[in-house]
Amino acid sequence: MRGSIVGPEARAAHHWFPATLIRVGVIMLFTGLSAFPLTPHRGGAIDLDAFGALVTDAVNAGVDSIGALGSTGGYAYLERPDRIAVAERAVAEAGDVPVVVGVGAISTAAVLRNVEDAATAGAAGVLLAPVSYQPLRDDEVFGLFADVAERFPDTPVVVYDNPATTGFTFTTDLLVKIAELRSVASIKLGSLSADSGEARADISALRARIRPDVSIGISGDGQAVRGLLAGCDVWYSVLAGLFPARFSEMAAAALAGDVERASALSEELAAVWALNLKRGSFRVAAALATMTGRTSEDAVYAPVRALAGADRDAVEHALASLTVD
Repeated sequence: MRGSIVGPEARAAHHWFPATLIRVGVIMLFTGLSAFPLTPHRGGAIDLDAFGALVTDAVNAGVDSIGALGSTGGYAYLERPDRIAVAERAVAEAGDVPVVVGVGAISTAAVLRNVEDAATAGAAGVLLAPVSYQPLRDDEVFGLFADVAERFPDTPVVVYDNPATTGFTFTTDLLVKIAELRSVASIKLGSLSADSGEARADISALRARIRPDVSIGISGDGQAVRGLLAGCDVWYSVLAGLFPARFSEMAAAALAGDVERASALSEELAAVWALNLKRGSFRVAAALATMTGRTSEDAVYAPVRALAGADRDAVEHALASLTVD
């Protein structure tokens, strides 16, 4: 499977696509709810058992895919051996549920190594954000995705637009150009208009310009219900990695077009969404995981520090609005 994650033999052996959406006769890999667990640690080492338990819980709750080594999974802070170990454990625990592995890195050479490692681990696809120290131009970002597509043409790629973290904002034209690459399977949007009508128009406009087998996803849990109701195919969720049953219910309502139910469930978590915007989901999710016993230590990586004092008190108060699975 080296260099080709989901070739015909892999599909036959591992039954990829257990949860799919058919549009115009094309099978789309990433749809529904994708849960992104934290990468816990204990005493300075990755806690693979705690990570495996998070994956197992999400799979048992019926999520459609697992996202290992996402932004809240701390991929940017981990060395290659830890990344490999996490990817392998995610695939082992997920069974027939597809796993997408974050492969972002500062250099293209490192990205290509990470893609190969994900392939070897048996992942169903990779998640790639344009991480960089130097500000990147549009042509450089396109070149990154083109290099991955050329080297690994059969590896499904999720394009991650996450300007709050990377400092790079994709234009619609650039997303459309990248989506022309054969290996691109999904676009993970990091921002969406707060106006429901505008959000729906934006999603429709993007969909009209990309291949029908490329799904459109939304991240940022606080805006995800709006995104699904606006026509997104997949919710790439941080907190589904901690509370998968609760978030599966929310996603199902939104994907079914139940505006009242989905909006009500999301509104119940308004305090959590506000904290995510104020302090970042990396820190907030890590605090929630520790408070609910999912992890023994907050899963943040220095120089990032765990929330403390009034901020931590606010997370504990917001936890009251979450129905713990």
